[in-house]
Amino acid sequence: MSVFHLAYTVTDLESTRRFYGGLLGCIEGRSSETWVDFNFFGNQLSLHVGEVIKSNNSSSSVEGVSVPMPHFGCVLDWNTFYDLAHKLKSEPVKFIITPNVRFLGQPGEQATMFFEDYSGNSIELKAYKNSTEVFSK
Repeated sequence: MSVFHLAYTVTDLESTRRFYGGLLGCIEGRSSETWVDFNFFGNQLSLHVGEVIKSNNSSSSVEGVSVPMPHFGCVLDWNTFYDLAHKLKSEPVKFIITPNVRFLGQPGEQATMFFEDYSGNSIELKAYKNSTEVFSK
């Protein structure tokens, strides 16, 4: 079993716990007064209080849509993606790109959404129509 580990910075732990634990439903792991770990959809996300890396208006184009750089995220199953998208639309979430489908009818067709956590970190969640096409060309 391989689990991806990612460490990012956040402005404070209180709002971080509300966002990742309360809003996204991630289970909290170890923590201290300066960091907290979450089970981020089966991966380890370590969030440390510090200076948040901003995108500085840097972006990359995917299918003609400007996506924020840097960003992190996770690939979910199709139903989980849409359940979470529905929940996030009813919450005070700052969407960068609202839930939509790209590469429609092509290999790698995927639902995707971009939003910011309460510290301003850009996150992408996506789901593939056919989960075997995650690495399709």
